[in-house]
Amino acid sequence: MAFNSLHFLIFFPIVVLAYFGLPHRWRWALLLAASYYFYMSWKAEYAVLILFSTAVPWAAAIAMDRTGSRCIKKMLLGVSLATSLGLLFAFKYANFVNDSLRAVLAQCAIPFDLPHLQVLLPVGISFYTFQTLSYTIDVYRGQIPPQRHFGIFAVYVAFFPQLVAGPIERAGRLLPQFLAVHRPDGRRIADGLALMLWGFFLKIVIADRLAGYVDAVYNDAASFTGLPLIVATYFFAYQIYCDFAGYSFIAIGAAQVMGFTLMDNFRRPYFAASTAEFWRRWHISLSTWFRDYLYIPMGGNRKGRWRRCRNLFVVFFLCGLWHGAGWTFVAWGVLHSLYLIGGIATAPLRARIAEGSGIARYPRLHGALKIFITFHLTAFAWIFFRANSMGDAVHVATHLFSSGPGGAVAFPKAFSNAADLGVAVAAILVLEAVQRLQERGRIREMLAEKPLWMAWAASYAAVFAILLFGVFRKTPFIYFQF
Repeated sequence: MAFNSLHFLIFFPIVVLAYFGLPHRWRWALLLAASYYFYMSWKAEYAVLILFSTAVPWAAAIAMDRTGSRCIKKMLLGVSLATSLGLLFAFKYANFVNDSLRAVLAQCAIPFDLPHLQVLLPVGISFYTFQTLSYTIDVYRGQIPPQRHFGIFAVYVAFFPQLVAGPIERAGRLLPQFLAVHRPDGRRIADGLALMLWGFFLKIVIADRLAGYVDAVYNDAASFTGLPLIVATYFFAYQIYCDFAGYSFIAIGAAQVMGFTLMDNFRRPYFAASTAEFWRRWHISLSTWFRDYLYIPMGGNRKGRWRRCRNLFVVFFLCGLWHGAGWTFVAWGVLHSLYLIGGIATAPLRARIAEGSGIARYPRLHGALKIFITFHLTAFAWIFFRANSMGDAVHVATHLFSSGPGGAVAFPKAFSNAADLGVAVAAILVLEAVQRLQERGRIREMLAEKPLWMAWAASYAAVFAILLFGVFRKTPFIYFQF
């Protein structure tokens, strides 16, 4: 069941009404049933997988709490991590490793006949696996007590608003909320619905509209050069942001309607003035997960510049691999690690250039230049994320400014509908204007100063815009594949 489906628009109000209508002691059961129904609407058999992925960490955490032996605790932690990561590897990475080994050994004329596994990637497996990993590690570290109620822990793992594509919540933050009594609150419900509405606007009006143009170019990348590749790359930068941030806003808003608070996952990432800042604004639940459970345990930035650069490379290599079992995703992650390492290495030089050129005396201009450069570095990296193969990615990256038969004269082939293209560009401008106001803190001020009817008018205008300009093709959310 996708958020952008009629099924969800019927399912969600029923769940909310039932949730507030039930006594508190039974609400966890409703949320668990609703979450499993939500997940099973894709493939019912994979409910067994998520149930197993829930049971092992739950049992391991309780056993860790009961034993006084550090050695046994480590063994239980290892069993839990190995189980979760083993399932993730089997379903997501086994074929990737198999195919990569076959290609390498073929170059050495060594036969390799391990069969290709015919399995469908379970929706959301990377997200709920990371949630169970962080829970088990936090219990092992003594940062949180184990949750002994299996049903409530199962709701934490499968909570339907954020089950499929996050935010990746920490147990210490989300589990206590299932124990709290939530009562209907008009303001909270209105704010949650407004956040969901903004998410639907981003997904249906912008992301799904841009998807057609991006797919037309990137699914036939070798046929294009120059301008079509540039425009499609810009469009993908906005498509993936609006698609994934749209999902996150809907998830956060849906949870808020029922009284739950999920962490912010996006904070206007394209206003970042450096790659490091970009990752403090983009997919925050994932970037902080890697920081807390990988980067800092490896030593972070505490053991010298070389170790820091090594840690960044390892983290972003794995971050790319987390996103997809393909070398294009690895290249995307490695490219971001090189941006970060390059930023560290060139910081003194860039400071001297800014001082010497005089631009440092104009902080707004200097800030705008850094945002411009960071956005274009990010957009360039998105080429590898979106491309269907490394060959396509290299073609796009090396032909952005080339002229040829697939260049400007081929532009109408991919962008044929001028009116539709105008709507897409106008929607992006609306997004930029809203985010500009948000970045300056003006949205909250404007809402506080204006009467309530204006807020409702804005909501009705958003609904009208979605119905009039939305693309209702049931396009899957991009991050469902991860």
